[in-house]
Amino acid sequence: MSAEFLAALGDVPVVTEPAIVRRKSRDFYWYSPLLKAALDGLTASCVVTPRNTGDVLTIARAARATGTCLTPRGGGTGNYGQAVPLKGGAVVDMSGLDQLLWVRDGVARVQAGMNMLAMDRALHEYGCELRMFPSTKRTATIGGFICGGSGGIGSVAWGGLRCPGNVLAAQIVSMEDGPRIVELSGRDTQVINHAYGTTGLVTEVEIPVAPRVAWEDIAVSFPTLSEAVTFARSLAMQSGIDKKLVSVADGGLVPFFAPLRDHVPSGHAVVLLMIAPSGAATTVELAKAAGGTACYRAGTAEAEDDPGRVPLYELTWNHTTLQVLKKDRGYTYLQAGFPPRGTVDLVMEMARLLPPEEMMTHLEFMLMDGEMSCAGLPVIRFTTPERLNEIIRLYEEHGVLIANPHVYTIEDGGPHRVVSPALAADKRRFDPDGLLNPGKMRSFGQV
Repeated sequence: MSAEFLAALGDVPVVTEPAIVRRKSRDFYWYSPLLKAALDGLTASCVVTPRNTGDVLTIARAARATGTCLTPRGGGTGNYGQAVPLKGGAVVDMSGLDQLLWVRDGVARVQAGMNMLAMDRALHEYGCELRMFPSTKRTATIGGFICGGSGGIGSVAWGGLRCPGNVLAAQIVSMEDGPRIVELSGRDTQVINHAYGTTGLVTEVEIPVAPRVAWEDIAVSFPTLSEAVTFARSLAMQSGIDKKLVSVADGGLVPFFAPLRDHVPSGHAVVLLMIAPSGAATTVELAKAAGGTACYRAGTAEAEDDPGRVPLYELTWNHTTLQVLKKDRGYTYLQAGFPPRGTVDLVMEMARLLPPEEMMTHLEFMLMDGEMSCAGLPVIRFTTPERLNEIIRLYEEHGVLIANPHVYTIEDGGPHRVVSPALAADKRRFDPDGLLNPGKMRSFGQV
């Protein structure tokens, strides 16, 4: 790290202690054995922790003047190496920007480094809650979720983060010649959405919020995966039931779920739900009619507030994979997008083609372009890169889109794996020297 960069920071807090810098230079890329091999050992030279937007401007000016690369970081809960500095430089730890700024008319303005659990609790004081959050809610930041995520708990009702209306505005600090504060609104917020912090240092975001609900965790067991998937899709489409989560895990995954091991019969698949109190009785009734058994019920908030307990959402989305990896590092995962038509048949066809010792089915139902579909996050027994690519091809040959979580560039990790001229243009506009998270945007070219 250049002395010139450190001197230009003034009194902005800096950490150079190697152990801390190494820890802050990592995320959950090790979910992928391919990314683990590629990214292990990469580290920044220091960590800078801005306290306010003025500090972010100071960091940007110092980096621009000295050619120092910057890697923005929220809670470090990403899975694709978004927070890993490929070319050294400084990690910008945004967690010091942690204030809820205002709430009005169903909209909240918040600093990007605010922890999402803390944000949800702060919203409760206004009778509101987050519409959508990742399974890493207890550690993730709102800015990290928007810049690195794509959907999560709440997507069954609200779709993905890129759906219009889910991110309303954002403030960024640019890396132009003369860094400045830029306000984005409406469609312009796509500049930062799932861009890994390559297009600006996000300091504030504006998102819609929902009236607070006392959600109930409900787990429903089914003798077969087919029954579980059929019920889950049907329930997800019930417009009269207020729901925040509809997730499916096949019987092979249940032994990895400590809270449910004693509740779900051996070999049974399970549907994990977050349901409003108004719909809980109806949900249990529908489950029974579909051949299922409501085998676990608890208040989501009670489990969330207790460090010794696990809310059901921490068994879903990418936490499903984490529950498995805690016990067996021989697994990894994929991200699959099933079409909204013929969904159940296609899910079962993939389960038939891939034996249970190699693939365990995991689904998250969500709205996609106004239709109910599901994201698949199958847990895969890893053998070789070649076999992993064969499995990807098998999914794609059957019409299932794969967003590859085993690469670290934005484009190659997308379901279409295309270079985006618009994305590169945004990068050139706000970061012409390519100093923000270099190497993560293939469209921009090598830095």
